[in-house]
Amino acid sequence: MPSSISPVSLADTFRLDGKTALVTGAGRGIGRATALALAAAGAELILVSRTPSELDEVAREIASRGGSAQVAPFDVTDTAAMRGAFSGIPRLDILVNNAGLNRPQPFLEVDETTLDRVLGLNVRAAFLVAQAAARLMVGKGSGVIINMSSQMGHVGSERDRTVYVMTKHALEGLTKAMALELAPKGVRVVSIAPTFVLTPLTQPFFDDPENRKWILDRIPLGRGGTVEEVASAVVFLASPAAALVTGSSLLVDGGWTAW
Repeated sequence: MPSSISPVSLADTFRLDGKTALVTGAGRGIGRATALALAAAGAELILVSRTPSELDEVAREIASRGGSAQVAPFDVTDTAAMRGAFSGIPRLDILVNNAGLNRPQPFLEVDETTLDRVLGLNVRAAFLVAQAAARLMVGKGSGVIINMSSQMGHVGSERDRTVYVMTKHALEGLTKAMALELAPKGVRVVSIAPTFVLTPLTQPFFDDPENRKWILDRIPLGRGGTVEEVASAVVFLASPAAALVTGSSLLVDGGWTAW
């Protein structure tokens, strides 16, 4: 039986026209690529990071491509600043909860400063940002929250990543629990779990021959990811094409977790 869906209508399900999307960590790397991709799909962007100059550059690039973006420079770990910023947002349809960090240390040598910093951003701030976004979304009965997780939220790692792995497993649990609680209110909650992605911050890790071999030996597709590949997954999950997707994690890992 021939499909009743035309190519035009199918393409439209991936559009985000009229939607407002907020991206944390939007100044560089995955966050920057995600903001550009969402804008290309028609969304209006709110760009968040601690570095105004980086946000201004992303906003200019979006504008040069015919899109719309406003900048909101604040540190998501500053709860008062975060809540103040969210109080000025009249409408929010999409949150990409992307800000995060990794400070690799051997488990037996992890210091409390590192522990508190990584937990503070990857778990506590992610929780509170998601909560603030959800409060805006439930009032209108719709919305999508996309938590930026990692393949390490599904497995372990032997390379000094116990704290990071712990935080990403926590984020995966948060995603599932939020999805169940918010589904009756019309809000979808999902996560994206990328493999190692080449960015300016990860370039030194990739440049080390031993680390590079360790990564590529574990990825069946034989390469790391790109920021554009992760951003494309975000657009899909944010769009009407993913209307029945909630509580799950989209693995963009080249097969890392298939072993």
